[in-house]
Amino acid sequence: MQRALVLGAGIMGLSAAWALEAAGHAVTVVEAEAVPNPRGASVDDHRLIRHAYGAAAGYTRMVDEAYAVWEDLFDALGERPYVETGVLALAGGAAAEGDWFGASRHALLGRGMAAEDLQPGALEVRFPWLRGEGLAEGFHAPRGGVLLARRIVASLARHLEGRGVAFRRARATGVDPTRARLALSDGAAVEGDLLVVAAGPWAPRLLPGLAGRVTPSRQVVVYLEPPPAHREAWARAPMVLDLSETGGFYAVPPVAGTGLKIGDHRFSLRGDAEDPREVTPAERDAILALALPRLRDAASYRVTAARACYYDVAEGERFVVEPLSPRCVVMSGFSGHGFKFGPLLGRAVAAALGDPARMAALPGWAAGGPDEIRFPQRSQEDVSA
Repeated sequence: MQRALVLGAGIMGLSAAWALEAAGHAVTVVEAEAVPNPRGASVDDHRLIRHAYGAAAGYTRMVDEAYAVWEDLFDALGERPYVETGVLALAGGAAAEGDWFGASRHALLGRGMAAEDLQPGALEVRFPWLRGEGLAEGFHAPRGGVLLARRIVASLARHLEGRGVAFRRARATGVDPTRARLALSDGAAVEGDLLVVAAGPWAPRLLPGLAGRVTPSRQVVVYLEPPPAHREAWARAPMVLDLSETGGFYAVPPVAGTGLKIGDHRFSLRGDAEDPREVTPAERDAILALALPRLRDAASYRVTAARACYYDVAEGERFVVEPLSPRCVVMSGFSGHGFKFGPLLGRAVAAALGDPARMAALPGWAAGGPDEIRFPQRSQEDVSA
């Protein structure tokens, strides 16, 4: 049995802790705040999982693997905090094969997945809350849904505590990857045989090598109450992706008692994770300006909340999951779309630590490399050995 340290109790850190504990290690999770940390990038009502990924074929392929590991995690938790909604993708102009909409549709069909094409008139009939003016086309894919993020993080933390994983509330001030050591703000230090650094937008403060590669990004979401005429239709609605290569918005339907949420798919690439989280009226209105033109009876929607969080964004939205030493792996750069891959990446990290071949394969695979780049997962026999 080895001693494994995990810095960060968001979905990445907790997923790594889950896999390391299952592999027989004695695990300690170090987190600066209470768990779930309300300022963490993982801690909101929802995160989405879907195969529509534009031209990022590696991540499209990885979604199948992610679904399988989520089922393992749900089995371990004894609950399934997930709602299948399907995906509605929209195109506001002539959709070319190389843009996000066209590339996503091409990728889905190429993998034999359902993607029903819908013209603006049909879209309005099927989704009566939608305003078709300005739309060129859309497609609906039945596979995809909402991961209830806050519930998942809280349940996973409880599960790990029940399995004997230790949680230490402390702020890290330094990381020594070679010694698998963390310096803490109270002057103490903790050291293990293995170390996973999953500190989200705080990671570039601790690892100078990340500072030029991963950028904290302030992101705002707005919660809406639909007008009575559209509430029933929204309760049955799919997630909505109205994206392009330069940005766009997404909408999460009100599922499992949560609200209708809209957000900006662009990255602000500004701010600091320690900044206040209050949302300004200008920030709120900028999100509304993206989404309300797509909503019928838009003036009748009521804003119920607006929240800010910080993502850790890497170039091209490629994940940075890399060894810093034979004993240490960093998990960073998840750009708002990493949550869906948390358990899959956590299991991969646990399998790679101490295995040079897997360590070498980890970065390219986690960065969404092409289909021929595969990560050799640890088998059940390896875990049990």
